[in-house]
Amino acid sequence: MNLSEVKALLDAEVEKRNNVTELSYNRPDPLLVASRYRDESIALICALFGYGNAGQIVKFLDSLDFSLLETSEEKIHKTMKRHYYRFQKYEDVTALFIALKRLKEEDSIEYIFYQGYRKERNILDGLWHFIERIKNIYPHQTQGYAFLIGKIPQRMSSSGTYKRYMMYLRWMVRSDDLDMGLWSKIEKKDLLMPLDTHTFKMSRKLGLLKRKSYDMKAVLELTERFRRWDNEDPVKYDFALYRLGQEKQISP
Repeated sequence: MNLSEVKALLDAEVEKRNNVTELSYNRPDPLLVASRYRDESIALICALFGYGNAGQIVKFLDSLDFSLLETSEEKIHKTMKRHYYRFQKYEDVTALFIALKRLKEEDSIEYIFYQGYRKERNILDGLWHFIERIKNIYPHQTQGYAFLIGKIPQRMSSSGTYKRYMMYLRWMVRSDDLDMGLWSKIEKKDLLMPLDTHTFKMSRKLGLLKRKSYDMKAVLELTERFRRWDNEDPVKYDFALYRLGQEKQISP
């Protein structure tokens, strides 16, 4: 399949997938839970726990009481004692809720991202600024929590893909029948592709990506490829590419 055929395939998939029926318990996705609340803090929780088996992700998110973000820290501590997910113990889930509760009382998540983003219109600058703020507002140092909220890389060559944050930004900035478009300060043309191991393999198979390493440089290369197809909205291809792999319509 040449690139013009790949573009035609993905353009058709983008149109086909832009439908709320894509979000269901039969085809689970953390956006299923996030779109129920349409709240930037709840959506971030949904995105950051968005790793592993999709069905288990949704099951865990459904078990959470998001109204705790509006209650006391004492109540959050008390209520979360039975909640854990893979690498995160209940202390880590508690820490995330308390950090987001504290942030909520100071600034919107959108504005915190915007503070880092606005100078160079760079999504990664916004992300590093946000990670620094969330770490400072509630210092909690465990391996599970560090995995959950991420860290600021020393150099780009050693940086991961930050897939869960890129997915969150897609939900917040883009607006269609899937993505919520709750933010207005960041432009969708500046978004970067949410790249996980499955979409990485799919992108390599389809000839969209030449880079062999699964890292931030691969994210930038793939995003640039999609910018050539749609400079104003390169990340619109993300969900379609993800579903093609998930449903094994094209074997990775």
